[in-house]
Order: sequence, then structure tokens, then C-alpha cells
Amino acid sequence: RLWIDRVEPHLGADRPCFVTDYPAWQAALAQVRRDPAWPVAERFELYALGVELANAYRELTDPEEHRRRFAAWAAARRAAGREVYPVDQAFLEAVGRMPPCSGIALGVDRLVMLATGAPEVSWVVAFP
Repeated sequence: RLWIDRVEPHLGADRPCFVTDYPAWQAALAQVRRDPAWPVAERFELYALGVELANAYRELTDPEEHRRRFAAWAAARRAAGREVYPVDQAFLEAVGRMPPCSGIALGVDRLVMLATGAPEVSWVVAFP
């Protein structure tokens, strides 16, 4: 909540900014830099006027590392009394055949919201 309530609203206040070097535990499906002195997620987010516009990362293509992360997430959900989802075996098989790659998700709706001065994203969503 600290990040969402206190930091994020001020990111990119006067110009767009990139947030990089997320802690390894926030890697999600991104690769983690193998430098033991600086093990950070190979990902970034783009912010403008306090709004996250894009999320990008270098894809993790190691199925065994995915298994380890999924097991850790399942254990955390189980400990919290939340539903544990089954591991998608087809995903693990496919990801192991992927070449090295990166991707970015651009929130076009958020970009339109900022460009038009709309007070919230629901004002610009084409298909509510």
C-alpha cells in the first residue's frame, strides 16, 4: 500500500519516468539478473502523471525456474488460506522452447486517458 498510496501518484509528475531494478522477489515471469551482488528483476515500468503506462520484462524461459516460482506462490497462497491454482503444464512445455525474448504491455486506455485529460480510465474504455 505504501507504494500505491505514497509513491506511485508522484511518479512521472513533470515528465515520464522509468522504474527499474525491481527486487528479485517482484520478478513475476521476468528473468532475474544473475549478479549475486545485485539480483534484480529484468523488468521496468513506465509512469507518467502518476499512472503506470507500460510494464516490460525479459521473459523467463526456464521451465524449472517457473516450477520453483509457481511452487513458492502456491505455498504462500495455501498458507494464507487462499485457493491454489493448478500448474499449467502446457505453458511449462511451451516456455522451454521459446527463444530469448522480451515484451512490453502498453496500457493504450491509460495513454488515451492522459492524452484527453479524462479523470479516470472508465471514461475512455471503448468496451466497458
